[in-house]
Amino acid sequence: MAGAPALESLRDIANPPTDEETLTLFQPSSAEIAAIEDSILTHPLTQSLLHDPKYIPSRPHLKIPESLRAQNLTGGTLLGADKIAVPPLQFSTADGTSFVSLQYLGSALCGHPGIVHGGLLATLLDEGLARCCFPALPNKVAVTASLKIEYKRPVMAGQVVVLRAETVKVEGRKAWVKGWLETLPQGVEGMGREREGGCADGGEALFIEPRQAASMRRVVN
Repeated sequence: MAGAPALESLRDIANPPTDEETLTLFQPSSAEIAAIEDSILTHPLTQSLLHDPKYIPSRPHLKIPESLRAQNLTGGTLLGADKIAVPPLQFSTADGTSFVSLQYLGSALCGHPGIVHGGLLATLLDEGLARCCFPALPNKVAVTASLKIEYKRPVMAGQVVVLRAETVKVEGRKAWVKGWLETLPQGVEGMGREREGGCADGGEALFIEPRQAASMRRVVN
């Protein structure tokens, strides 16, 4: 009996939900979280991405077995009311060239009152840039070799932020990626302002696929 939870987790890892199935798995636990969820799903940017055939929508954190989510930072520890209130909604391309994700950042993620902690923003960039390039690598997985962050302006808590990333170059097991964070405007036309200096912060990273990647156990990708 003691081994039953472990066996259940192994079964869940071996048979995770599909990308499409993850979009319907989240059930808000309060009216406030339901309102945040609705604001993301009905936003013009989300709707435009959902109807863009080049993007694959998913909520990859919901592929993690529930019994293992406490061991995942952004999919478990930081997920909840006043934190990352709803599972991040991501859009990736099949070739790993482009990535967009949306996440609500609550007041419990601050470094100073009302201002999201810079380390949390670095975590989001690290994870988002990695997820962007995964499909472009031989075994669809990599670890961070280097990460450079440029903080341009504070990010206020209690709002949705958008992370955009692009894979710049791929050489064998190595991928170079750049990306940036920006706040969610009222419409689509205000998005993609990185080149105009409108982003909150940006980063660039090098990811390397481990030599043993083909035999590594995957919890979520």
